[in-house]
Amino acid sequence: MVTVQVQGYGEVQARAGERLVLALERGGVDILHRCGGVARCTTCRVSFQEGEPGAMTAAEFDKLQEKGLLGEARLSCQIECAGGMSLTPLQTARSSGLEPGKAPAEQIEPDPVWTTRPGASTEG
Repeated sequence: MVTVQVQGYGEVQARAGERLVLALERGGVDILHRCGGVARCTTCRVSFQEGEPGAMTAAEFDKLQEKGLLGEARLSCQIECAGGMSLTPLQTARSSGLEPGKAPAEQIEPDPVWTTRPGASTEG
């Protein structure tokens, strides 16, 4: 198990490699997600204070670039939990007044094609 620090919610316990969106929900964070966790929208976005993964799915990269959010936010539906993460949910059901969509699958969808996020170190 790993601990994820979530601003405004405290600590969330997650399995290493678990989808962040699912860990947040299970931990009591009312993270908004509308597309079912397949990177078709940006409602599940978060910002990292620490522990931002250097890896990013191509689907996440494409959607963030399309919406002008690349380098500003990450999609929790496209991130695997790891220790040392500290983040802020940027949209919640409560803050938006919207209802979450279909529950995301246990595994990242679409099948992840991994790339390095802009600004991430590729050394060591």
